[in-house]
Amino acid sequence: MAQIAENARTAGPRHSTAAVPRRRRGRAGAPGKQQNAGPIAYVLIIFAALVSLFPLYWTISAASHTDQDIIDARPSLLLPSSHMIANLKIVWDQVDMTKALINSTIVAGLVALSTVLFATLAGFAFAKLQFRGRNALLTIVVATMTIPPQLSVIPLYQIITNVGWVNHLQSVILPSLVAAFGVFFMRQYLSEALPIELIEAARVDGAHSLRILWHVVFPIARPAMAVLGMLVFVQAWNDFFWPLIALSEQNPTVQVALAGVGSGNHSVDHAVVVTAALVATLPLLLVFAVLGKQIVGGITAGAVKS
Repeated sequence: MAQIAENARTAGPRHSTAAVPRRRRGRAGAPGKQQNAGPIAYVLIIFAALVSLFPLYWTISAASHTDQDIIDARPSLLLPSSHMIANLKIVWDQVDMTKALINSTIVAGLVALSTVLFATLAGFAFAKLQFRGRNALLTIVVATMTIPPQLSVIPLYQIITNVGWVNHLQSVILPSLVAAFGVFFMRQYLSEALPIELIEAARVDGAHSLRILWHVVFPIARPAMAVLGMLVFVQAWNDFFWPLIALSEQNPTVQVALAGVGSGNHSVDHAVVVTAALVATLPLLLVFAVLGKQIVGGITAGAVKS
């Protein structure tokens, strides 16, 4: 190392004149040189951002108006009003939204964590471990995605009835602890992102399987795990069909609670419904913000290491 540093110091002044043109050519337009975006690109990005954020802004603004304002489709809907607190009070009076939010957070959080963990373990096994019947098992796992979930509703309800789980959160959590899509997703990602040389080097150094998972597989799989966790959390949070069957209005998730908001006397209070939908959407935005940072951070770390 000392000899290399000495050679670099002695070679620097000798070839300094030849290095100047190369640096100039790099500034003129090297392939890897970062270039500034033009004004048209900024205009398009700002326009796309405004179009994407407009539905969220309209929901926030409509939730602060009355039902008559929404029915009349008044131009004032584009500006926030002062009825947000009153609409929130009506939502909490009609349903137990606090309990629904807690239940959905527990269900979606546990389902997301378990799916990410089990799918990563299974994906690593299918991608990098050699065992008999690996391709056949993977084919069976992928084939289960073609089965409509409605076909399993009756036998699944009979099971939770026999074990006494009706109207309990475990009846919603346990059937969704792992998903075939998550296994296939992580298998495809680890097949390309995880070099087999890293695993072999870790085994040569004496690392056991759990240490390889913790120090090699999980750091490399972190971006995909964040993406899968976000997708599974959103799916579990928005799930309505099975929670409606397995749970009751006294112990609901958010989507089940939303079904009973705003209706009464053969009419629908649209402002209250929009307000409840806004309350149900805010946790998803928070999860997206947190996991979005993890995705960017994982990709950046991988780029620096490479």
